[in-house]
Amino acid sequence: MNLSRRTVLLAGAGVAAGLVPGLAGRAVAATRDLQPYASYWYPDSLPAGTPGTGITWRSLKTWSAATDADLAFNAASVPLAARITPTPANTTARADQARIQSLVSFGPTASNPSQGAATADYYALTHWAYVDELIFWGGSSGEGLILAPNAPVVDAAHRHGVPVLGNVFLPPVAYGGQLQWTRDLVQKDATGHYPLAAQLVAVAEAYGFDGWFVNAETSGGNAALATDMVGFLKELKALGTAKGQRVTWYDSMTVGGSVSWQGALNSQNQPFFQSADSMFIDFRWSATTLASSGTLAQQLGRSRYELWTGVDVEASGTSKSVNWNAIVPTTAAHVTSIGFYRPEWTRNHLPASRTPGDFHASDDLFWTGATLDPSKPNLTATWRAPAVSVADRSTVTSVPFATAFNTGHGLKWYEDGAATSDAAWNHLGLQDRLPSRRWVVRTEGQRPTVTFDFADAWRGGNSVLVDGALDAPTTLDLYGTRLPLCADTVVELTHRADSGSVQVELAVATAEPETAGGEPPYTYFPVSTGDGWETSTVRLTGLTGEIRALGVRLTATSGPVRWRLGGLAVRDEVVTPAEPTGLRVTDADTGNLRFAWDGAPGPVRHYELYRTLPDGTRRFLGGTCQRAFYVGGLVPEQGETAARFELRAVGELFTVSNPSTTTHTW
Repeated sequence: MNLSRRTVLLAGAGVAAGLVPGLAGRAVAATRDLQPYASYWYPDSLPAGTPGTGITWRSLKTWSAATDADLAFNAASVPLAARITPTPANTTARADQARIQSLVSFGPTASNPSQGAATADYYALTHWAYVDELIFWGGSSGEGLILAPNAPVVDAAHRHGVPVLGNVFLPPVAYGGQLQWTRDLVQKDATGHYPLAAQLVAVAEAYGFDGWFVNAETSGGNAALATDMVGFLKELKALGTAKGQRVTWYDSMTVGGSVSWQGALNSQNQPFFQSADSMFIDFRWSATTLASSGTLAQQLGRSRYELWTGVDVEASGTSKSVNWNAIVPTTAAHVTSIGFYRPEWTRNHLPASRTPGDFHASDDLFWTGATLDPSKPNLTATWRAPAVSVADRSTVTSVPFATAFNTGHGLKWYEDGAATSDAAWNHLGLQDRLPSRRWVVRTEGQRPTVTFDFADAWRGGNSVLVDGALDAPTTLDLYGTRLPLCADTVVELTHRADSGSVQVELAVATAEPETAGGEPPYTYFPVSTGDGWETSTVRLTGLTGEIRALGVRLTATSGPVRWRLGGLAVRDEVVTPAEPTGLRVTDADTGNLRFAWDGAPGPVRHYELYRTLPDGTRRFLGGTCQRAFYVGGLVPEQGETAARFELRAVGELFTVSNPSTTTHTW
């Protein structure tokens, strides 16, 4: 089994181009020359003929950042966050053994919008806490073979401490692969260096992602070509390491130059593994080959967990039959790490009428398991969810910290509890740092349902909904943290009871459980409640040191209860970002506009762009972490001769700056 056939089939799928969130149903297809898309290339030579509709053929060898017209839209801006590993949520999850690599196709190779789109139907991955490396999967012989991940994916992953790798895909001959493309990739210059290795490193640096996944599946090569590939990998790794990048090799080409998937680390692919940071083991593995692979890795002075054992979930997801004990046994040390191929099955297998809630319910089953509580894993289930084996990680380590639990897509856009756009949207770069353990619920009574809910929100596209009898006090774990405490530290909780009445307490722990699976030693602070959305400020009187865990305890005074959590913030002071400057339209075609601006000095979480209508109301057009944004399909409103726009910087506490403004004459 190989990875290529699926990639060729997905090439024509994906979201509609030219659609932008926030246009309240007005978004229309934009002209191709203004809508920016995620970038893709051939190594050097291009195919014969002409590209299909919506496809642009480009050579990586001729790329430069200086001439990349869409770079401002595609370059990620969120740095890779450092991670901590709290005490595991259960006794079988290991903190220092197997990790997870995820190969995901977020959209088509061609016409994949750079900065989100006007649909909530998107693979909005939220279980980053279990992922150690994300591969931006795709590529096809008719479009391009080298994919740079789009900025929203990288920004969301980096916020959660997950490196993102672009994809280099050299397809089999049966699916259009040409051996010349492999030779192009590993060509040497007059000095004996590999110019395409330097180009790949330059792309990753300019675009702000973390390296490359190299998958060479084009047959017909020989030992000399394999030697060149090893040399190419070594140079790619050496150059990339100097820039903080990494390289993962896919088990495909062998030392003789043929393509033969080993399902193991062995003498046929050992030089490639030794020239890279890690290797994806093809799906042909067995318990025996994995055991020998782990042993060989250690004999080579490498960690066995630098081997990702391929688990193909594209077709059957949680129904996939997997010999989990060969990879992550519960009663012995893990053998290797896990490499999930196409876990976006959690969205794709659902009917076309799927909602964001349907997707997250499916995704929770995949990552957490049928109990929906990582502290109570089902060890006998056929599907061994990652939460059973892998300890979750967190990046909540500094103050200020704030979250509105925004998952990066929604049916509307909300601010202060009111919708400022009625249009569906997705943009992963706007995703908040999310709770890593979904959902740990501690109660002696009936367990309530806990979900991301899209029917209402305080800010962004969703809130956290707790729905149930609450017939006993119920504690919901939210975040494992390392937040320093000082005399001025406060926690703000934004919440609302939709039905029933409930006593709310903030749960704060300054130490971790003594054993895996234990409850944090919480101290409980009462939280004021009222009608509608309310933000309560809690002083942590009597606590010192560090906040190690945050949660809430709910006690119903009448039920059943539907209670929403809309926001959580930890701060010492309120900080408002400076305003951006120089908002301008850099290109326009009727109502299709490209914007750019000069960034605000100091820390900024993201920017938000609005249209000011003639009656004075503001309509949310979209947000981004970049300093450029595209909006399509605008039309004059209420007889206006010029459209007015405002741009604000948003800080970590969701405080907003004064606006930078501009107009566009119709």
